[in-house]
Amino acid sequence: MGPLAGIRIVELAGIGPGPMCAMLLADLGAEVILVERTGDSGLGLPQKRQFAVTSRGRKSIALDLKKPEAIETVLRLIEKSDGLIEGFRPGVMERLGLGPDVCLKRNPKLVYGRMTGFGQEGPLAHAAGHDINYISLTGALHAIGRKGERPVPPLNLVGDFGGGALYLAFGMMAAMLRAQKTGEGDVVDAAMVDGAASLMAMFSGLTAAGRWNGRRGENILDTGAPWYDVYETKDGGYFAVGAIEAKFFAVLADRIGLAEEDRKRQYDPAHWPALRARLTEIFKSKTRDDWSAILEGTDACATPVLSLEEAPRHPHMAARRTFEDRAGVMQPAAAPRFARAGAPNVAPPPEAGAQTREVLALAGFSAQDIAAMLEKGVAV
Repeated sequence: MGPLAGIRIVELAGIGPGPMCAMLLADLGAEVILVERTGDSGLGLPQKRQFAVTSRGRKSIALDLKKPEAIETVLRLIEKSDGLIEGFRPGVMERLGLGPDVCLKRNPKLVYGRMTGFGQEGPLAHAAGHDINYISLTGALHAIGRKGERPVPPLNLVGDFGGGALYLAFGMMAAMLRAQKTGEGDVVDAAMVDGAASLMAMFSGLTAAGRWNGRRGENILDTGAPWYDVYETKDGGYFAVGAIEAKFFAVLADRIGLAEEDRKRQYDPAHWPALRARLTEIFKSKTRDDWSAILEGTDACATPVLSLEEAPRHPHMAARRTFEDRAGVMQPAAAPRFARAGAPNVAPPPEAGAQTREVLALAGFSAQDIAAMLEKGVAV
């Protein structure tokens, strides 16, 4: 089930965007084999496995990668796989004996996916960093925030997951499609700085056209425009307004009782302070649920701001089954959806080494070989 059924990916355990990329592929039906180091949870965070949502849908094998036999085991798995995901600093995989040249020699059709913050080359290639550092170099962080205030980190969505995991998954799928046609594998250098910069493409165009001034909180999508912002409600909740187009703003105006002057001067920056004050006053007059009853389901482009706990219970989210409870953990369902390919039954995150015997057998080891490897601690 799933459009990627029949695709096998080897994932070297890591944190952040690497596991997220592997989750996306597993959610669509790929068989993902997670290679974990013995004695290492592989999560990078102090949590129980059931809560490691981005590690769902795997088969886990635990290997002592300091032993040559373990490296050979990974290579044997690679021989039978379509892709590999690794998220180490440049040079680490080469030192392990699992660099692209070695792996592609064993499997010429392999797509070797490399996930880093700064990329495989460049002055910062070997430097440590996190999402906030990667997006700070691309213009993305500078653009996010309110007027007169500091830039606001948008969780780690833009660098790690948007510019990292999604671009690596997209790049690997493109390379695997090419490999099916040509028989030739590839190495995908997915740098979060590259992906985050790519996500800013529209704003690069707006800046060049003189329609984005580069000052936070003064443009149409950065809370500069009052009809694209968040407003507090009477009960301390919040409501999101995104009525950009005049026809949608007209619906909003009708529903909440804006004056004719406010409608006529929607795009006049000189009128924005007065319009913002009016919207602030109006939304503060009713509760979040009151406004939901008035605005949701219309073309006003206005919706309640929900918490992570509330989101699964929203009628639309519930109707689409956008979230699902897996083993007591509420989490996002697989996305996107396919009319014909179907959806796989994705397993919960495995304990480290839970499928070690199964994966060793898949790699071609005999029962006697497996017993010997477990005895010597090559595998756990």
